[in-house]
Amino acid sequence: MNRRDCLALLGTIAAWPVSVLAQQPTAQRRLGVLSVTAADDVIGQTRSAILVEALAADGWKENGNLTIDWRSGAGDRARISGLADELIALKPDILLAVGTPSVEELRRRTATTPIVFAVVTDPVSQGFVETLAHPGGNITGFTDYDGPLAGKWLEMLTQISPKVSRVVIVYNPATAPFAPLMLRTIEDAARTLHVTIEPAPVHDAAGIAALASRKDGGFLILPDFFTMANRANLLAAISEAHVPAVFWSRSFVDEGGLMSYSTDSAEQLRRAASYIDRILRGAEAADLPVQNPTKFELAINLKTARELGVTLSPNLLATANEVIE
Repeated sequence: MNRRDCLALLGTIAAWPVSVLAQQPTAQRRLGVLSVTAADDVIGQTRSAILVEALAADGWKENGNLTIDWRSGAGDRARISGLADELIALKPDILLAVGTPSVEELRRRTATTPIVFAVVTDPVSQGFVETLAHPGGNITGFTDYDGPLAGKWLEMLTQISPKVSRVVIVYNPATAPFAPLMLRTIEDAARTLHVTIEPAPVHDAAGIAALASRKDGGFLILPDFFTMANRANLLAAISEAHVPAVFWSRSFVDEGGLMSYSTDSAEQLRRAASYIDRILRGAEAADLPVQNPTKFELAINLKTARELGVTLSPNLLATANEVIE
């Protein structure tokens, strides 16, 4: 490059806005990502792509100035534990924990490496942070649940004809330690809605298969990465039972479930990327407030409704963000 070209380049850089210059980090950094979904799961792959895109928008390029170590637990708690050991051994600058089991395992192994979480329920009661506004410690992030959500799930099942009067609540205690919180909300709503509820913990494929015999009401599937990882078997069992069900993720509805009311997990990954960026630039996790979800979506599969022979209330259909015909 000759002197004239060099001066022209320097003049161009000098004219760039400060915000553009600030988005060009140069130091090589390392991010460890621990997710409870499987590496080949379309949901996990979508979330990973969203994260990479959002980080790049902030100036962090994978295989450029940012090394990302990806680990996926496929809903297996023992595997997630082993993967947490692997990530800590790599000495990352920062960690991203997707799902409650990921946070639990990583926090047991480090009190200094910053941890940003996403798709996590009630981090205060679980002891991950001191308060939402002032998390303290080395952990902060984005929740996937607010109090009234569980009651809304149950209410949706009452807006079906023929009426659903008994609801089986499905979750795995090992991967959904926050389930008692949701069950209390559901029990309160059940009294108002005059619905009988029955918790049905499941731990393995056999437990899921046994749900097919429950033909006397409906199902409510709580947020749980075990159910997400095993959603094909779960949807098959519910289809065999031939009863309506409401799910915690739109993914179930896309694959044949009746309806879901959920937070936008893609948005959570984008927001998590912003916290990763801020911490890599010097912010402290303790100073970044935990944020509750801001976007919710109601999805309904009318094809499944027709197969079940049920009719959904006009009000429920009118408020749906997505109706699959």
